[in-house]
Amino acid sequence: MTVKTVMDAASPAVTSENRALHEIVAESSTSGIVVCDESGSLLYVNSQTGTIFGYHPSELTGLPLDTLLPSNHAPTDGRRTWSDPDLDRGARGRRLGRRKDGSEFTVEVEWSSAREGGRRLLVASLVDAAATRHPERTAQAILFERVVADLAARFVSLAPTEVDDAIIDSQRQIVEALEIDRCLLWQFVGDEDELIYTHAWVRPGFEPPPPTAPAKERFPWFLDKIRANEVVWFDSVDQIPAAFDRDNARPHTKSNAIIPMEVNGCVVGALSFASLRRERSWTGDVLDRLRLVAAVFAQVLARRQGQVDLEHALREVERLRDRLASENVQLKHEVTSLRTTRAIAAESASVRRTLAQAEQVAATDSTVLLTGETGCGKEVFAQAIHDWSRRHARPMVRVNCAAIPTALMESELFGRERGAYTGALSSQIGRFELASGTTIFLDEVGDLPLEAQAKLLRVLQDRTVERLGSVRPIRVDVRVIAATNRDLRKAIADRTFRGDLFYRLNVFPIEVPPLRERIEDIPVLVWTFIDEFSKAFNKSIESISKVSLAALQRHPWPGNVRELRNVIERAVIVAKGPSLVIEPLRAEHDDIAASTSLAHVEREHIRAILDRVGWRVRGDQGAAEILGIKPTTLESRMARLGIRRPKR
Repeated sequence: MTVKTVMDAASPAVTSENRALHEIVAESSTSGIVVCDESGSLLYVNSQTGTIFGYHPSELTGLPLDTLLPSNHAPTDGRRTWSDPDLDRGARGRRLGRRKDGSEFTVEVEWSSAREGGRRLLVASLVDAAATRHPERTAQAILFERVVADLAARFVSLAPTEVDDAIIDSQRQIVEALEIDRCLLWQFVGDEDELIYTHAWVRPGFEPPPPTAPAKERFPWFLDKIRANEVVWFDSVDQIPAAFDRDNARPHTKSNAIIPMEVNGCVVGALSFASLRRERSWTGDVLDRLRLVAAVFAQVLARRQGQVDLEHALREVERLRDRLASENVQLKHEVTSLRTTRAIAAESASVRRTLAQAEQVAATDSTVLLTGETGCGKEVFAQAIHDWSRRHARPMVRVNCAAIPTALMESELFGRERGAYTGALSSQIGRFELASGTTIFLDEVGDLPLEAQAKLLRVLQDRTVERLGSVRPIRVDVRVIAATNRDLRKAIADRTFRGDLFYRLNVFPIEVPPLRERIEDIPVLVWTFIDEFSKAFNKSIESISKVSLAALQRHPWPGNVRELRNVIERAVIVAKGPSLVIEPLRAEHDDIAASTSLAHVEREHIRAILDRVGWRVRGDQGAAEILGIKPTTLESRMARLGIRRPKR
């Protein structure tokens, strides 16, 4: 079983950075390292454990710790169990160990505990006690090995804010274990042209070097070696081969070891270990373990930097999100759709101008005349004007003048008294009285009969109404917004609309543009209607095909926004999935538009000539010659106008 597999088994939540720390220390340690849960089940063993006990590591995973330390878990001998809470870091002692061949021997055990994923794990460092009696295995060496072995467990789940203190404390432990005087952690800064130390522990009585000590100027030979990822050590200053570096080092140290720190093949800094009081020798074992320390520190700092970069990126995302939200609010303000009860898409310049006019007049009580084609959204703009006015607290009163029978028009608008005519069994308040204190919207005002127009003129002049069957004037405080799709000037000429009423209504005219002149607004309108009908029909529409959207923007929309709304409603009804597809739309112009549009006339003329010459474009007596244009020009126009030769 590989180290990665074992560590994944020990903790599924182990990160790649943490796993790297485990691999660096655990697999390179000369001590056996095992990880078990509180029940004593082995979750991880390193290679050295297998060497000490005569097993392959994969044979031990999942077995009880009793397999290796049988005497420690005997429930009748009064010893503590593996779940005892006092097995904290630093608890140590000697236990009886059992090898695979059944032979028993004494094992030195040092315990640590850690938490991973909400559970408590026990970590044991195991050393054959007989090996510690070897002359080279001094107490100092054993202590140093244990300090190094403890580093991985210490830094696995460390919070970024705790990393610096933990590194400095680890430097202290290493300095004390090796009986040296100083440990400095150097990192490259700027364009990696200079080293500065960022973490230091110096034995009391000694001063650290200045924080800005220029390694590039004072120790160029050392700096080149570090960049080349080479370990440099000297037992005596005289062993330094570069005279310049040797002279600069002599006043400050007796012996030194410098270990480059590497992350993903890139040298990011170095660890230096110095003896300031006396010369000392650096053995191969010590240098190997210092390499492990440097690797652990490099990984920890890289992980911390990654977390810092991630947090910075998240803060930047948050800042951009807040900025976007702020800009959206500003954009909504600019398109003046903040208080409307229905959305007004305002991507096009024409609608922006119309909205600007509506906002200007909204603050006044002036009469507004909205003109535009049927279905272009005049009522929506009327509602917007009302919503932006001081009268917005009360609802706007709507009157469709074209829908009220002529016989009832006067009583509907101005009210009636009981007995005013046969069947008038009770008094009725008119729409103008109802709208006193708010806004009245007279839609299709051009369809008012002449008799009603005269009374409306009086309301606009005097702000009073008389109920049908009464001569008592009733004062009303009403703001009038009228709308029509008719040409009122032509109606005046035809004597179907009063000129004096027109000028009373035309105080502030606003023309609402047709949809074909504001195609930039179609995508926003489409999604507005999709959201509306998705909720109404309990369907989830997540997208609309680009082909459908492009077709919608090419359509002439004789019915304007109302026609678009109907098309989307129909499409949502028949939709069978999350993507909306619009069926091909026919250009259904009204009769006048269809017969008089330039494109229609040109298309029919070219088609007639082509039919006459048998659809021959080029050559003598071809369509191009008859039309007096180049064949390539004719072919381009045919493509633009959608003219194709009929199939036979």
